[in-house]
Amino acid sequence: MWAAAAPVAISPEDRDTLMQWLRAPSTPQGVALRASIVLLAADGVANSAIASRLSVSRPTVILWRERFEAGGPQALTEIKEGRGRKASIPRAKIEAIVEDTLKGKPEDATHWSTRAMAKRHGVSHVFVKQVWDAVGLKPHLVRSFKLSNDPLFLEKLRDVVGLYLNPPENALIFSVDEKSQIQALDRTQPSLPLARGKRQTMTHDYKRNGTTTLFAAFDVLKGEVIGSCMGRHRHQEFLRFLKTIDARTNADLDVHCIVDNYQTHKHPSVQRWVKRHPRFRFHFIPTSSSWLNLVERWFGEITRKRIRRGAFSSVRELEAAIYQYIDHHNKHPRPFVWTKSVDEIVSKVEHCKAILKTGH
Repeated sequence: MWAAAAPVAISPEDRDTLMQWLRAPSTPQGVALRASIVLLAADGVANSAIASRLSVSRPTVILWRERFEAGGPQALTEIKEGRGRKASIPRAKIEAIVEDTLKGKPEDATHWSTRAMAKRHGVSHVFVKQVWDAVGLKPHLVRSFKLSNDPLFLEKLRDVVGLYLNPPENALIFSVDEKSQIQALDRTQPSLPLARGKRQTMTHDYKRNGTTTLFAAFDVLKGEVIGSCMGRHRHQEFLRFLKTIDARTNADLDVHCIVDNYQTHKHPSVQRWVKRHPRFRFHFIPTSSSWLNLVERWFGEITRKRIRRGAFSSVRELEAAIYQYIDHHNKHPRPFVWTKSVDEIVSKVEHCKAILKTGH
């Protein structure tokens, strides 16, 4: 039999805290073990008995009893400096890897790979990946961008974002643009179907069967789309599309069209038509700011879902697929919700300009 140990003095509040830790599934195992040691010690269980019951050493029991008596429950969550697993790679080495990734590049490449960086610093490529993951570095990925140099950038930005965030009453807001040169591509051989453990496959070569241009007006408030495919991309086709919008919308409502700066949208014939139809108002986005036109987001969806992996033996078949997608979309329309304010956008643009000037 073990001799009874002097019970650890514990307040009701501290006991409740330790019991909550034991019951909580998120409590680390080490902390739960220490809480169990203290609770048993508070009940007067001998140190050796606690060690046997919890499969730890007697010195471990004594250690955490003393820690608790000195610092309370919080002391059970702390590991003193010098204990635990030692870092195998100096902190300076990690900082050097990050610094080289951000400001340097290898002699034979435009960016670092994990193995090239590992060779430079004498570590494993797995460790380099862990460092990059920890700080959010992805040298193998790149995104394109372009800052607008439009002298009326702020004025146009406020105009368009104002429509998104505070749309006028008794009016329709359309994001309008054209997706030109959509190719009717047919593969030279049939695709192999998707199967368990295998991706769907497609031949890398294809036959070109002509092109079409999709004119689209995305209803910003409802998410519905008015679309029309045409063989060419001129002001004449754009005028035909405007007439389509005019015919398919309530004549009592104003129509605000958000468009880019393509010359087709500013052609004198188009301007004259807009003057003869005063319910139509054009709002031009800043140059090099296609991200501001919501129809571009919808173009991305139809490309990804219906066009990119499609096989079309003719332009007519391609256009049929596009119209089918539009019909299906309009049965369950979903608007894109704009959330960024003008000030947030301007702040980000100014930050990017500052980075370009300073280089870091």
